[in-house]
Amino acid sequence: MLSIDGVTDLWDQLLGAQPDPPGMLVLLTAVAGFFAVAVRPVWRVARNAVTIAHEGGHALIALLTGRKLKGIRLEFDTSGLTLSAGRPTGIGMILTLLGGYIAPSLVGVLGAWLLGGNRITLLLWLAVALLLLMLINIRNLFGVISLLVTGAIVFAVSWYAEPETQAAFAYAGVWFLLFGGVRPVFELQSLRGRGRMRDSDADQLARLTHLPALFWVGVFLVVNLIALVSGAFLLAGQWLPEGGLSL
Repeated sequence: MLSIDGVTDLWDQLLGAQPDPPGMLVLLTAVAGFFAVAVRPVWRVARNAVTIAHEGGHALIALLTGRKLKGIRLEFDTSGLTLSAGRPTGIGMILTLLGGYIAPSLVGVLGAWLLGGNRITLLLWLAVALLLLMLINIRNLFGVISLLVTGAIVFAVSWYAEPETQAAFAYAGVWFLLFGGVRPVFELQSLRGRGRMRDSDADQLARLTHLPALFWVGVFLVVNLIALVSGAFLLAGQWLPEGGLSL
């Protein structure tokens, strides 16, 4: 069992700020994050992390708006599905549908804010906690495996890796979410343009609000681009002479 001193040390490690990372690390992880999104073979695998955030966004908003979460599925082709029970119309359903495509980018901004204050360990442990909470609601085997593997990697880095490795992992992950939130919006519209994905989030929002689906695709894109710029600004603060932004 942990002693009082051990618990105190663990708490300090969790909430304490880590040293400023080298500016070059911030730049290199930005390149790595962009590479993972821009290169198709890498994106096909890495996109699973974006899907996890996407479906997690649907699930969180469903719960916050009073809907009953019935389950989440993550598929091998990087698609996903979140089912919730409640009124099929109204603001709760609209917000639940809206939450998916913007969730990865908003998670990226939150991560950038934490990294701006050098809360690297806190960011990694929050990621593990959120993955465990999501795991409870997974309803298919691939989804369970996907979350367990992702959570195990994040936990191993947070617990066993050197501070420099933790920083590189955290920054690369946040950059990836910021860039990775944008590409699916273009993929969505490309599929819609070819007559596919007629039941996409944008099309369901169109039926609920009587606004064109293209309008909602535009909303997704604008929100995610603003998040990308905001997150990049927060992360670029590490290059400032003061050592970055503080919390």
